[in-house]
Amino acid sequence: MFLNSIGTAVPSQRYTKADCWAAFGASQWFNRLGTRAHVIAQSVLRRDNGIEERCLAVDSLNEVFAIDPDTLHGRFSTHAPRLAAAAGRTALVRAGLAPDDIGAVIVSTCTGYLCPGLSGYVIEGLGLPTDALAFDLVGQGCAGALPNWQVANAMLDSRQCEHVLSICVEICSAAMYLDDDPGVLISACLFGDGAGAAVLSREPMSDRRRIEWRATASLTNPKERESLRFEHRTGLLRNVLTRQVPKLAAEHAETVLEDALSKLTLDRSSVNGWMFHAGGRDVLLALAQRLQLDPDSLRYSREALRQYGNLSSAFVYFVLDAALADAAPGGWWWMSSFGAGFTCHGALLAVE
Repeated sequence: MFLNSIGTAVPSQRYTKADCWAAFGASQWFNRLGTRAHVIAQSVLRRDNGIEERCLAVDSLNEVFAIDPDTLHGRFSTHAPRLAAAAGRTALVRAGLAPDDIGAVIVSTCTGYLCPGLSGYVIEGLGLPTDALAFDLVGQGCAGALPNWQVANAMLDSRQCEHVLSICVEICSAAMYLDDDPGVLISACLFGDGAGAAVLSREPMSDRRRIEWRATASLTNPKERESLRFEHRTGLLRNVLTRQVPKLAAEHAETVLEDALSKLTLDRSSVNGWMFHAGGRDVLLALAQRLQLDPDSLRYSREALRQYGNLSSAFVYFVLDAALADAAPGGWWWMSSFGAGFTCHGALLAVE
């Protein structure tokens, strides 16, 4: 399988940490929550947390504090199809392909639910063939991009199609929840909205960099399910985020990396490009320490986090897009995502 293009999309409205802190202080929620909640939110939004801005699918931050099932579902059903199609359109243009060239579309999300799924909206929005194979993957959280690509690889390897359009889209502002729990408050301060898309093909295109998917590995650890997950309360998604997440991410990432390297008889020193999902600043610090990486190795993940916040499953598309735009040196690149479950996935990309 070959990566032939990347496309990304975010809402036009961009908000700084200072904007978010001011809006929180002026909201009715400020007085509903306790002093400890104020301290936690202020600590995250007023200090260096690795994030400077986030793009959110709201015209005003006041809208963020209207937290009820109908409002949040309306936000997801309006903006998820739009952003998914926008990212997909960019990926098609960059690949030089027409909609009719796409034989399958795979869409991943965890921040909302539509039936029929988002894949049908993407087919409609992009004018893809109505007989294109369509798959909707849900419930994989921040880890969702790599399972999406694993499905695409299986389809291409079995010669069911020539090109697959892979999309991850998350409207994290449609999964807003507030209470006095530190994990809930930190989540509300970290996540942004966005979509990423990739054109994945059986053959490389001669006019662009050759990026080949060579080996993949996955790990699912149900014993740590309660460390990071969504739960439902009063008809709303509530994010469970615990202190163990940075350590878990680093440990699982190392295990998956070693598994994939062994399949190609490579060692860690062979990797010269690191394309990690960034759950947050502390996660990146834990990854760097565990894998003994110099700070510059994670520059694309760190910069994407700074500009957009945690975009959940869509994040790694932004990291890859930045690396390609920067003409990062070829060789072996490691692409990895982790999240709810606790799950971790990775793939070795041979880049020329």
